[in-house]
Amino acid sequence: MDTEISRDLAEKYDRYGAMLYRLCFVMLCSRPDAEDAVQETFIAYLRSAPQFADAEHEKAWLLRVATNKCHDLRRAPFWRRRVDWEGVDLSEETPEELGVLEELMRLPAKYREVIHLHYIEGYKIYEIAQLLGRKESTVKVQLHRGRELLRLSLEERGIQA
Repeated sequence: MDTEISRDLAEKYDRYGAMLYRLCFVMLCSRPDAEDAVQETFIAYLRSAPQFADAEHEKAWLLRVATNKCHDLRRAPFWRRRVDWEGVDLSEETPEELGVLEELMRLPAKYREVIHLHYIEGYKIYEIAQLLGRKESTVKVQLHRGRELLRLSLEERGIQA
């Protein structure tokens, strides 16, 4: 691999790798699957060598590809729902944060995605709709329903939302 391409890929990974991993982990609830999806995202970047108007366009492209890779994994015949907490370092989380994260991971994927993109990555509803290829009204409803499900499950565990 060309040194310039290697440097470019390393720079992109340093800039976006952790963000893409968090998104993939929230979507897939599995560390190995999230790592695979991030790797596939960067392979897609190398293969297509896209040109971007600016850093935000680049970020949106990578998020969209990562989201698609997660969807592809979930559609694969071998996929089964699971939560793989082994090897995930959550030692820095407070008990309340850990409870919220655990409950977030139990939500259906469509709610986890929009909640993560809105509250953790800071995207607005119209941006999430573009990233996920959904209507804004769909994202609003999923965000509302996801928050409500999360609130109810946290209340059942005695955690204040």
